[in-house]
Order: sequence, then C-alpha cells, then structure tokens
Amino acid sequence: MENFLPTFKVFSGTKSRYMAEEICKELGVELGKMKIEHFADGEFEVCFEESVRGCEVYLVQSTFPNCDNLMELLLMIDAAKRASAKTVIAVMPYFGWARQDRKDKPRVSIAAKLVADMLTAAGVDRVITMDLHADQIQGFFNVPLDHLYASSVFIPYIQSLQLEDMVIATPDVGGAKRANSYAKYLDLPLVLCHKQRAKANVVANMTVIGDVKDKNVILVDDMVDTAGTITKAANLMMDNGAKSVRALCSHAIMSDPATQRVNDSALTEMIFTNSIPYTKDCPKCTIISVARLFADTISRVHNFQSISSQYLIK
Repeated sequence: MENFLPTFKVFSGTKSRYMAEEICKELGVELGKMKIEHFADGEFEVCFEESVRGCEVYLVQSTFPNCDNLMELLLMIDAAKRASAKTVIAVMPYFGWARQDRKDKPRVSIAAKLVADMLTAAGVDRVITMDLHADQIQGFFNVPLDHLYASSVFIPYIQSLQLEDMVIATPDVGGAKRANSYAKYLDLPLVLCHKQRAKANVVANMTVIGDVKDKNVILVDDMVDTAGTITKAANLMMDNGAKSVRALCSHAIMSDPATQRVNDSALTEMIFTNSIPYTKDCPKCTIISVARLFADTISRVHNFQSISSQYLIK
C-alpha cells in the first residue's frame, strides 16, 4: 500500500477560538467544525462534526481559569482518540496550573504534574506550548513537548523601539534565567529585583540590585496575574532614576485589579502576547500575536521538520 502524509485538521475550544482562527489563517486552512453542548447543570459534551479518522488533529486550547477550559481540552482529546484520529496534538499557548510545579511547603499538590498526567491519560500524543512558568514541567510529560518562546516576537519588538541606554531587568530572582537570556542576546546589562512576599499575590518589600539611573528599563516576566509585583518593580525603577520602564510578559492573566494597577503605575508600556484573551481597557497595554509562531510550528511538526530555528533565545 502506498505511503501518504496524513491530513491535519485544527480544532478549537471555546475560549481559544480567536487564536485558532488566526493560526488557521496563517496555515491557509479552515478551522475544523466542532460542537460543545452544555447541559442545565453545567456539564458539557464535545462532538466533532466532521471525520478525523486517520488525521493528525491539532487542538488549540489554553488552560487558563476557569476549569472548563482544561476539561474541554481533555474531552476534545478523548473524543478525537475515540474517533480514530491518527495523532492528537494539544496546542496550549498558555499552560495553566504551572505555578504549582513543586512542593514548596508541606501537604500541597503539584498541580502542573497532575495536569500533565491528565492530558496523557486522555490520550494526547504531543503538546505544543509557550513559556512555561518552570522549564522542569517539560519533564512531567511522557510524550513529546515542544516548548516555544515568546522571545521570538518580543525581541524584534524591543529592537524596533530603538531605545538607547537600555537595561534588561527581572521583577524577581526566579525570573533571572529568562531575563539573562534577553540580556545576553541583546548585549545589555542585567538588573535584578529581590522581593519578599507576605502571602500569595502580595509583595511585602522589594529592592533593586543593579544600576538603572538614566536607563530605559525592560522588565521581563512570563506572566502577570494581579500585577502587584511588576508595577511595584516599575515604580521602584523610576524611584531609582530610570528614564522609562516597559514590561514584556508572555501571558496576560491580569486578574482584578491588575488593569487599574498598570494604568496607575510608572510603566510606560506593558507588552503581552495573545496567549490569553485580554479585552479590558488599558491604554498602556500592547498585544502581540503569536499565531504565526504556532502556525509555523504546526507546519514543521506535520512535515517532520526541525523547530529549533524558531528559537531566538531560550
């Protein structure tokens, strides 16, 4: 029998449809037809409305809150496997529950590992995601995981600003590796912020390690939730003599009162990707699409090509 390359199809969950539509536009294909029917008690059913037998199926769904997004993805994977899809690939621009990647205190769950196990149990064959909160999460999976980096869209944007006297900074020591990668690639100095938390989402105090006087500061982080840390860091940089402060953040979680904090802060600009839909009114926020990054990766995976050329920095 003659060998052939399996057809690939792209489907989307409810809240990531905007991303799937952009990806399909970049790929030049139609978004697959799928129906999600809700019952009165909140339960829902996933149904593919076209055949996926023998196909390579790409399911676009970020797993940001609420939990329905994760449950939709699990049901989509299960439905595709039961419909005889050849392979099922989860395209997760934002991988939720990633902040719970270790036991940092007694008697807590490692939610990132649990989510990885759930995806594997549902039948996923590969995962494509971007800027995980912690690199070790890649090791939680027993299937291939392609870890993309928002630096491939952020670095051209930074360069387009043509700012002089730039420094790269991180709002906390945990993000030092990520910020250092930007600093090395752009050949810029690195500044660190050291913070102490009173509790989750509450920063007690913060200090700057490095010189920001008369500098244009670029803060680098993987996500912004309540924006307490990033805005406190920006205000502190300006208090220490910075010319301006901008922030690059891959995932715009932006839980209230984050938008108000950003608007009220010393930040000149907050730059996000569209991995999570963000629709609130924030004149300081700039959204950069990563649809082409994911579309190119899907094309390369489908055609058995290397994706390493996608990486500017890691």
